[in-house]
Order: sequence, then C-alpha cells, then structure tokens
Amino acid sequence: MIAISNSVCLTPEAYLELEEKSNTKHEYIDGKVYAMAGTTDTHNTIALNLALLIRNQLRGSDCRVYFADIKAQIEKRNRFYYPDLIVTCDPKDQETPTYKRFSKLIIEVLSESTEAFDRGDKFNDYQTLDSLEEYILVNSKHQRFETFRRNEQGLWVLQTYTDDDQTFELQSINLTAPFTELYENVELETVTDKP
Repeated sequence: MIAISNSVCLTPEAYLELEEKSNTKHEYIDGKVYAMAGTTDTHNTIALNLALLIRNQLRGSDCRVYFADIKAQIEKRNRFYYPDLIVTCDPKDQETPTYKRFSKLIIEVLSESTEAFDRGDKFNDYQTLDSLEEYILVNSKHQRFETFRRNEQGLWVLQTYTDDDQTFELQSINLTAPFTELYENVELETVTDKP
C-alpha cells in the first residue's frame, strides 16, 4: 500500500464518497487512505477459483460472496479494507452496496508486497469483527491454504492444507472442495530469495 497523503485526515463518510468516484482502489486506516497495488494472473485466478466454488456452495442460501471490489468495514478500528473475498450472511449487509460490516468469512490471497500485513495488522483488525468465523490466507507461491477459525472460547485456531491433502474445508459455510480446484489453471509465482 502507498499512502496518498499524511496530512489529510478523512472521515469514513468522506472516504466512501471519494472512493466511489476514484479509478484507483484505496484502503482506509484511521483517517488515512492508501492506494492498492494491482494483482497478478496467479492471484486473480486463485481468487476467482475460490469465488466460483463458494458461489456454487451458497446458491439458494441467504449468504453472499463478494469478489475484490467490495470493502470490509472494521468499525471498531476505523478501517475499510478490500479483501479478495468476503462472505456475509447478515441481511443488514444488503443495506450497504459498497462495503460489508458483518463478514462471516474473509479470504486474502497472499502476495509478496502484502503478506506481512495480511498476516499481522490486518488479521488483528479483522479479529474485532464479532461476525467473523474464518480468516483464510491462500499462498500464491506454494500450494498452501491456511485457515484461522474462531473456536468456542474465542481463540483463533490454525489449520493448514497443502497439495498433499485431497480436500480443504471452509467450516463457516460448510464447504469441502478438492484442493486441485483451488489451484486449477494457476502457475505459481516464483519464490525470490531475499538477502
């Protein structure tokens, strides 16, 4: 993310109004806006594969899946993020067409530039959503799918799926799918060695 201005502090309402007219997507963190980087073929294909699997699973239910251009509002932290995928089952989310407040499931496809933030501060912010049951991190360099699930004690428990597994599971929406479909038509990004 790239900060647009360090001196201007926007209200959430001003941010939403500006974002509606912008050609570039920006995330909002406590009054500051940050331009988002574009995605890669790999990133986009993984997200689309998941969106299709989830959409098919949710047919006939009150739940909806949103892909890429819908924001998640984290009201307790004064944030708006653009997750790769959001699932919400709360009818109140139909009242806000550009953002959702009651996410049940959030998925981020990792990239080199966002991985640390997605695993750290962003996940920390998402945890303040009382409605959130699962947070997923999908790797674009290795066939790896990490699921963080909130247990009955309110603790986040990690389960990892790899290409050795036949299936992966999204418990929040009762979906079990073949692991091969997650990475179908995906050419994994090259791992770069850091000094």
